[in-house]
This record gives sequence, structure tokens and C-alpha cells, in this order.
Amino acid sequence: MGGLVRSRSLGILLCASMLGACAGTPKGVLAPVAATVPGASRVDMLVATTRKTAANPGEMYSGDRGAALSYADITVSIPPDAIRQPGTVQWPKELPGNPATDFVTLKAETIDRPEATARLRRSAARTGKRNVLIFVHGFNNRFEDAVYRFAQIVHDTKADVVPVLFTWPSRGSVLAYGYDRESTNYSRNALEGVLRRLSQNPEVGEVTVLAHSMGNWLVLESLRQMAIRDGRVAPKIRDVVLAAPDVDVDLAREAFRDMGPTRPRLSLFVSQDDNALAVSRLVWGGAGARLGAIDPTAEPYRTELARENIAVLNLTTMKGEDALNHGKFAGSPQLVALLGNRLAQGQTITDSRVGLSDRIVQMTTGAAATVGTAAGLAVSAPVAVVDAQSRETYGEHLRNLGQGIGDTAEGAVDLATAPARAFGGR
Repeated sequence: MGGLVRSRSLGILLCASMLGACAGTPKGVLAPVAATVPGASRVDMLVATTRKTAANPGEMYSGDRGAALSYADITVSIPPDAIRQPGTVQWPKELPGNPATDFVTLKAETIDRPEATARLRRSAARTGKRNVLIFVHGFNNRFEDAVYRFAQIVHDTKADVVPVLFTWPSRGSVLAYGYDRESTNYSRNALEGVLRRLSQNPEVGEVTVLAHSMGNWLVLESLRQMAIRDGRVAPKIRDVVLAAPDVDVDLAREAFRDMGPTRPRLSLFVSQDDNALAVSRLVWGGAGARLGAIDPTAEPYRTELARENIAVLNLTTMKGEDALNHGKFAGSPQLVALLGNRLAQGQTITDSRVGLSDRIVQMTTGAAATVGTAAGLAVSAPVAVVDAQSRETYGEHLRNLGQGIGDTAEGAVDLATAPARAFGGR
């Protein structure tokens, strides 16, 4: 039996090596192209990140945790509106990307904090924009995912803001849920510092925070810390939009309380058919509702939300564009009111590019509690053969398990039957 397991371990390793070399999107999309095309749009953004610098300059930052906060200045070219649907990112199929049809990068510079402050000041002075929109993404996002998605949000909403992206170390795989969650805790001091410095900048009039999914936990923790340290949340932070928050309801209550009576205006987007949050609840042991999946008309939520003066949009009846129903809030006109701009119809924000096997792990109750474990890999392995995004995340996650590969092989004794066992909850 041991020899069989070892041979299968070797087979899995070889398979992962081959599969990891095949990706649905080319690596290095942040390598700047020479020029854009007539009719294309440009989005300039400042980036603050707790990620580690990547070995590939075209990726800029990896999913590993950096020792300190880093900054970047990035310009993204978005293809002409006539050839694209709002709410979507047109990823290059090969490098260099074609600016006539693809999102491409025009500038990607690493800068230090004083230069980031200076560029924010120059951007505000040049454009006359004094409102900052800071976006905090959810789990399962690589650095390039966060950059291109935020560029799409800014462009499609026509937001009259200075865009600032805060991106934290996410592996970019649904199989790394636990790692991503701990990375948000790792990043909360850094986000708190960014928010405080933005609020202290005389060129900034007000700050709106838009958080999605797991990014909500990071935002709530950072604002809670700020209130505890400073006695209140900085008054320039006027609005916080909590979209599909992957946060335990009890922990959210504590954060709201600790922010105090002078906290920012809070807007909550919920959906009871959010499958990603349903799985998250199972991963956490089935106890404790996720804030983004509550029924705001049911008690005790109805009374609590009214008492806390939290605006709620229940999107349960809205048809979602993503299979997990985890990004439906982005088609709501109320978000336009909060940002003061028009949100294009059909806008969709999802947690990165989710592969088919990722969806299987997320959507399967029996496998939900094994996300990030050998059983999760066993479910993913057969599908990874035919699904490009799954090939990439499966191969990388298997390598990340390192010394645990023997245990992984034990959990995947027979790839033909393991998925059925996992689906059955055994």
C-alpha cells in the first residue's frame, strides 16, 4: 500500500507540474505595453499592498506576505466601450495584450511612501478631485486580478474620485481560504495606517471605502482599531460600503459598537442565495451567520440594523451574473448614489477568476469543510485536466502543501472515487 501511495504521490506531483505550466491567462500582464489605441480609456491608480514583491516583474507582487507596506503607481488601458460589455474585464490571451481588445498596462512603477503621497497630491490638484475611493478586494484574488478589476470598477462607474487600491496577500485560489483569512489579519495595521494618512492629507476632502467579501473583515477590523486608538474613526471617512461581507454576524456587531456613534455611514449589501457565503459558514463549522447572507427582514436583524442606522439592500431576488451569486450588489443603482456616480448596468464584481473545480469545491456541501485540505485537492484533480483556471490554482496549491504531499496522496488514494466520497461528505 505504501508503494502504491508513493507512486501515486509521484504521479500527482508530475501531473501538477505539467498542469501548472498551462494557465488560462498569461503570467505577466502588468508588464507595460508601448502605447494604447484611439478610443481606449485610461485609469490611473495608486496601490498600497502588504504583498511580497514577485520574481516576475510583469506580476509585480505575489500572494506571499511582504515584510512592510509597499506602494505602486499603475495606469491601465481599457479597450473602447464599443467592443466590451460593462462589468467585465477583457483579459489578454497572449502577451503583449492588444489594447484594442484587451485590458493592458501602460505604467507599473514601484514607489516609496513619500512619492505616493506626492503623486496623490498632484493627482488631486490636476483633476480637481478631492474624493478618494479605496477598494479592498475579497479572497481568491491575485495582484493583477485586483488591479484590473478595480480599473474596471472605476471606469464603468464613471466614479469622479481618486482611485486607491489596497491589496492584501491572497493566494488567488479557493483552496487557500485559510491562508487568505489570516492574511487579512496580517494586513489590518497597514490598512489602518493608509486610511489615517489619507484622512490627514489636506488635499483629500473625503474617503469612501468599498469592500467586497473577505475584504470586509479587513476593513471592519482596521476601522475598529482606528476608533480604539484615536477615540473615533477619522471624520473624513464618510461612507463604507460592505458588499457581500464574509464576516461573522457577532464579530460585525462588535466592530460596529467599537467604532462608536460617530462612525462612517454604513451600507450593507446582502443576498440569501449567496453560495460562496453559505460555504464559508460551513467552513467555519456551521455556527454563526455570515453578515452578507442574513435576511434583513427577520429578527433580530431587522431591529438591530434599524437601531444602528445601517442602510441595507437585499439583493436576493436580483439575478446574479456570477454562478455563486456573490457579486450581485454591483448592479444596484443604490451603489451609484453612494459613490455619486452612474453604475453601468450589468456590473459584476467577483472573487477573481473562479475555475470550474473551485466552483465544485465551493458548491458541494460535503467538500466544503475540506477546503484547503487533501480532500479538496482530490475533488479538484479530475476537473483540473479540462479547466484552465483550475489547472493553475490546483498545481500551485499542491506545491504549496510542500511536505504534506504524502498526506494529500493518502487522501486521494483513487482519483476516480475520491470526488464521489467527498461529495458524499465521507
